[in-house]
Amino acid sequence: MRILNVVTLTLVIVGGLNWGLVGLLGFDLVAAISGTGSVLTRIVYVVVGLSAAWQIMPLVSAMGSNQTAAGHPR
Repeated sequence: MRILNVVTLTLVIVGGLNWGLVGLLGFDLVAAISGTGSVLTRIVYVVVGLSAAWQIMPLVSAMGSNQTAAGHPR
């Protein structure tokens, strides 16, 4: 399950950087690579969204165990 957490966290970071580009420069890297409105673009967005949903579990677990998300005690 650790590898799944690493993969999903990586996808969430990539998604966040993409949204940063959209907000700062009006440039959507995912759409630029795979085509605006294409099926591949939609799949990438869905996978990133599912990754964000998956990352809720480690966050809740870390909060319940009195640790930060990075695993360091508070």
